[in-house]
Amino acid sequence: MWSFDFVIPTFLILVIILFSYFSLPRLNVKRNWVFLQMIVMATACIVFDILSSMIDNEYAEYPIFLTYLLNMLFFICFYLRAFSMFTFTASILRIRLISRPYLKHLIVVPLIVCIVLVLLSPLNGLIFYIDETGYHSGPLYFLLYLLSLFYLGLSFGALIVRDKVFVRRKEFRSLVFFNCILMAGLICRYMMPRYLLMDTFCLMAILVVYLNIINPEFCLDQKVGTFNRQALADYIDEHITDKDRIFFGIIVHKYGEMLDIYGSRQLDSGLAMIGDHLVRSYPEYRAFYVSRGRFVIVGDSQMDTRAMREDISRRFKSPWRSDSAELYLDADYAYMEPTDETPTRDMILSSLAAALDESDSVDDHVPVEVTEADLLIAQKKVQIKRCFENAVEHDNIEVFFQPLIDVTTGKVVGAEALSRIRDNDGTIVPPSLFIPVAESSGKINNLGEQVFEKTCRFIKEYDPESLGIEWINVNLSPLQFLRSDLAERFSDIALKYDIDPGIVHLEITEESMVDEFFFQKQIDALSSRGFQFVLDDYGTGYSNLTRLKKCPFISIKLDMEVVWDFCKKPDEILPMMIQAFKHMGFLVTAEGIENERMVEQMKGIGCDYFQGFFYSKPVPMDEFIKNIRKNG
Repeated sequence: MWSFDFVIPTFLILVIILFSYFSLPRLNVKRNWVFLQMIVMATACIVFDILSSMIDNEYAEYPIFLTYLLNMLFFICFYLRAFSMFTFTASILRIRLISRPYLKHLIVVPLIVCIVLVLLSPLNGLIFYIDETGYHSGPLYFLLYLLSLFYLGLSFGALIVRDKVFVRRKEFRSLVFFNCILMAGLICRYMMPRYLLMDTFCLMAILVVYLNIINPEFCLDQKVGTFNRQALADYIDEHITDKDRIFFGIIVHKYGEMLDIYGSRQLDSGLAMIGDHLVRSYPEYRAFYVSRGRFVIVGDSQMDTRAMREDISRRFKSPWRSDSAELYLDADYAYMEPTDETPTRDMILSSLAAALDESDSVDDHVPVEVTEADLLIAQKKVQIKRCFENAVEHDNIEVFFQPLIDVTTGKVVGAEALSRIRDNDGTIVPPSLFIPVAESSGKINNLGEQVFEKTCRFIKEYDPESLGIEWINVNLSPLQFLRSDLAERFSDIALKYDIDPGIVHLEITEESMVDEFFFQKQIDALSSRGFQFVLDDYGTGYSNLTRLKKCPFISIKLDMEVVWDFCKKPDEILPMMIQAFKHMGFLVTAEGIENERMVEQMKGIGCDYFQGFFYSKPVPMDEFIKNIRKNG
């Protein structure tokens, strides 16, 4: 009656997955326990599917009670498998069923009803029955499909209403694929009931989430051997409401210098030895390697951080030796005691990182405590990060303009485009707060491209040349300058708005000039498409006159610190430098002009353009146009 062509290989593959899963360290979090329950239930379902199908094929040779028992166990495991696959989806989406009793009852009651009906089948035959001709489906057999569809429907509903903040995109896509495979398996089982195909589809679904979400290797740092930063984030999310959690951080003192001294290979070997020591010395706690020589141990209120610090410090007094390395390292410490508030995961991670950096910056090895004030600072940083990411995602980066003044005429002849974002209250966030977030998150390219495109759109809509605006400067960050397709992207955007690229001057800092070969390659690519360049913040980097002679800059902007220093204490160096610039054909802009006295001083030493709060702070585009027309 039933074919076993697919189910036995499926069972063997599932056993291999179980062996692989148990052979690696696993983090004690709910998603891992739910996955384990799901895979055990899937295995049990396959076993009883095989046994019940075998005995149903040869029903006359076995006692009827054994036939009933194995079939009841199969149906119960089938229902429980469907339930466990829904609870797995819910756990990845961080849906807490226990905190919502009404939802829990809604989900569990249908399962209980179906299991009761299975147990009553020997009496009423509603789900299945066995007579002298063998196994038969009962009038309520369809509940097997209906219950599965019910839990799949709940899973798809949970995916639709998920909280995007807590669900990673890869996990979401994997869960969608996971549930689609289960749906396809259910359809195949309905259409071809004689083939035990549902088990094979369940295996494929389990493989999808194992390879993309649950694989224990994702939580392990491959070089150090301990749990990694992502595992720490997941662990904090799981235990965020635990009031007795203590976080103890260890950082290799002057990690960057040690990396230069020993090299990455030897230092990685040393980090692996440190990680192994922490795991073996404190098996009752969880040790995580975060990054760049930082470890975090998480424990409960019984964890004695003072004793641990003394023990670890004693170990660091001896060299870390292996077959390939002998390292002499030191350590600094930070810790976070339980607080009255419930900080978020990002607040904890940010505060610990800041505390470890502070501890590493001094040589007294005094541990730094994370206080509630530190958590509030971290909370502000997290809020800024979310505001920035939201602004980038929804194309809400605002562009403000700050005018550039011709020294001779005193009129506005240009402007600098500056990016701005707003917090949840609509207040402008200072660039000094969100630009580091843009660089560290890897979204500085998105930010820069939005500013460039909105500047091009402004030029197309307002024709600034008719208002006396000869050019608009747009900043290129050093990270953005490294983009290999930068020239092509900017050229396509300029073409999209049908503007002359020459009206957009790209401001480049001295940091972008470190790699001379790549710098020249990028400059040539952009120049060939009509863009012109300004050297920004001169005086803060490594440029010299010889290097500047090789670069096609049309203007040099003096950093405001250079301008302020000269205005406070004039000397001969800056005037001579400006004359050298002008002799080389560069125009000179002085940034940070704040009063009439600075205007006269910088005008007297030969500057061509001024920029600063004396003339105008950065303002929105519409206000900039209004000011130009008013004063024009």
